[in-house]
Amino acid sequence: MREFAQRVERVEPSATLAVSNKAAALEAEGADVVDLSVGEPDFPTPAPVVEAGKAALDAGHTGYAPSQGIRALREAISDDLARRNVEHGAEEILVTPGAKMALYEAIQALIDEGDEVVLLDPAWVSYEAMVKLAGGSIVRVDTARHDFRLRPALHDLEAVVSDRTQLLVVNSPSNPTGAVYSDHALAGVRDLAVEHDFDVISDEIYGSITYGEEPLSLGSLDGMTDRTVTVDGFSKAYSMTGWRLGYLAGPEEVVSQATKVQSHSTTCAANFVQHAGVAALEAADDAVEEMVDAFESRRDLLVDLLADEGVDVPTPDGAFYLFLPVDEDDESWCMDAIEDAHVAAVPGRAFGSPGYARLSYANSEDRIREAVERLADEGFL
Repeated sequence: MREFAQRVERVEPSATLAVSNKAAALEAEGADVVDLSVGEPDFPTPAPVVEAGKAALDAGHTGYAPSQGIRALREAISDDLARRNVEHGAEEILVTPGAKMALYEAIQALIDEGDEVVLLDPAWVSYEAMVKLAGGSIVRVDTARHDFRLRPALHDLEAVVSDRTQLLVVNSPSNPTGAVYSDHALAGVRDLAVEHDFDVISDEIYGSITYGEEPLSLGSLDGMTDRTVTVDGFSKAYSMTGWRLGYLAGPEEVVSQATKVQSHSTTCAANFVQHAGVAALEAADDAVEEMVDAFESRRDLLVDLLADEGVDVPTPDGAFYLFLPVDEDDESWCMDAIEDAHVAAVPGRAFGSPGYARLSYANSEDRIREAVERLADEGFL
């Protein structure tokens, strides 16, 4: 019998893909599925971005790009980071095929066999897999019992970090909860990172999708410039999921090591896509604002509809997800919901927090109403 590498065997398939596959199978049979599992904006890529991509193709930008990314995009990213008070020049930025690849490469560069990595639960599903693929060990801190707020959970974080800790992953705004961590909480993270001398990955992929909250970038805090890797991308804010464009920014030595990983794996992000990325940063603000306004209206609608059914949930401050308390066996709840109500959601267990389901409101208001009505009618609420 063929044996596979242990580092791959210890990783589970993506739970979000499992739900998507189930939804696709039901739809192929003719079922009308309301898919609230997707982590993808349901808006078109802004016109200036599409036009820039076409122009780049016409101009012949179809060959390899420099592995670290074209200079024009790295400079535009540097300018965008400066608006968040995160100071990194073009040489401290690596452009990647999606923010997921930026996370993977950063973890590969920073984590060795047995190194300790701390995750804040609920945590995006791929963090755990990436750490396992790098050979790291995982310590988890539960924020669910604090309504997903990091500030009261700092005591729990303080109890687990130590001089053994190599890395902490912070995601604000959060997938799957939509929580935006307060300045006070992130300052507490800074204090712990400095005290115990560990690095932090700050995943800010949803940083442009917030509702009345201005998220703080960890890398902007005193003492964090040289120990923070900021990860961001274009998929969520600019509705560019299929374009596969992201980046990491951090100390030059970290960027250098991560670039080595990229040079031996994906080589580079697509050349013409990088030119479209410049246009996204320079000419797509109005489209982003319109999308965020729509998400805010949908969020309010979903929270109100659930309240009408007697279900109170923390109101998300960012991203486009809501974490719904369900049965303790959340996996069965989600499978039954998609089978019986034809509503797709992702089990909280996939994020390290059983007893919840992630609902995405990247869908129309009519479909959100339909989803809640179906779940209520079938006894899931």
